[in-house]
Amino acid sequence: MDKPIAKKPVYYRYRWHIAGGVAFVALLVYVGIAASGGRKLRTEAENLIIGEATSDKFLEYVDVEGVVQPILTIQINAREAGSVDRIIAEEGTMMSKGDTILTLSNPDLIRTIEDQQDEWEKQLISYQEKEIEMEQKSIDLQQKTLETTYELNRLKKSYALDEEEFHMGVKSKAQLEVARDEFDYKTRSTALQLEGLRHDSAATILRRELMKNDLERERKKFDRARERMEDLIVRAPLSGQLSFVKVTPGQQVQSTEAIAEVKVLDQFKIHTSLSEYYIDRITTGLPATITWQSKKFPLRITKVVPEVKDRNFDVDLVFTEASPENVRIGKSFRVQIELGQPEEALVIPRGDFFQTTGGQWIYKLNESGTKARKTPISIGRQNPQQYEITGGLQPGDKVIVTGYSTFGDAEELILK
Repeated sequence: MDKPIAKKPVYYRYRWHIAGGVAFVALLVYVGIAASGGRKLRTEAENLIIGEATSDKFLEYVDVEGVVQPILTIQINAREAGSVDRIIAEEGTMMSKGDTILTLSNPDLIRTIEDQQDEWEKQLISYQEKEIEMEQKSIDLQQKTLETTYELNRLKKSYALDEEEFHMGVKSKAQLEVARDEFDYKTRSTALQLEGLRHDSAATILRRELMKNDLERERKKFDRARERMEDLIVRAPLSGQLSFVKVTPGQQVQSTEAIAEVKVLDQFKIHTSLSEYYIDRITTGLPATITWQSKKFPLRITKVVPEVKDRNFDVDLVFTEASPENVRIGKSFRVQIELGQPEEALVIPRGDFFQTTGGQWIYKLNESGTKARKTPISIGRQNPQQYEITGGLQPGDKVIVTGYSTFGDAEELILK
């Protein structure tokens, strides 16, 4: 028996045509939406941070963490080799300049000093003996000269008497010539002795000066050797805190070996590291500040280490006025280093939009504040609080600066 066949609905026969038409209409709707402004996203306004573009003083600065350090750390080296005899000052002790830290012993140095002393004493005795000899020689020459002068004067008188007797006919011409020859000889002999005395006096003065110089050199050698004994007493070169002592009693140390360290605490500095990005802009003399308990404390850069390590370089700053009362070595502060003078600029607050957009665009609100659309912008300088806007915005424009990780590729945000 034949079964009646049920008649299928008309839409069933045209189901593929209807599906194709629906898909085509959906495509047209999508293209229309895209052409009319792209994908829209609804979001809660209270979850966003909205900033305003304002014309304000823009100060470019770097905000970094700095650590308080002593203004000066002095490493103390041994000037003389020796063994540690006694440690007098303990680590952490506040020292005054010249206070004893420790003492060394060096028997070899003591023997060297004693040898230098013996040599100097020998030189002194030798100088005194030679000085006596030269003095005695000078006296002898003066005595001989005196005798010769006396004899010359006597012969002069005798020769004058002989001349009178010759004219009186008492003495012959031959006797007068003998007397004249003897007087001439004595005159020349006396002149030579006087010249020798003058030369001897000059030579004596020169020899005495040379001996004094030799004696002075030996004395200085002895003084220098004796000063080395003082170097066995290690003293604080400046007032400060003895931070550590590296040696122990009985330990043998070599000359120039580091044995202790003193930190000068009458002033502090702040040490920090900056990214190599700023190395061409950071120079000594740049101003900086730290803020502590709502009060600003000015600083100044005093040292820039040009060597880059791990993409950073080191900078030291000192307080130009008072420092915080609770400043301690090792304490951290946030340091703002100024890179120039404040300038008038169009700025917006910092936000996470930069990480998403690269600073190429931002969501700008309409006048009613109900919608925000992508708007191309140009960003110039920046500091830890602001971006400088060089194009794309006008003073008074409001923009969304946070929440970009949840917006996807939406062209427009609808704020609820």
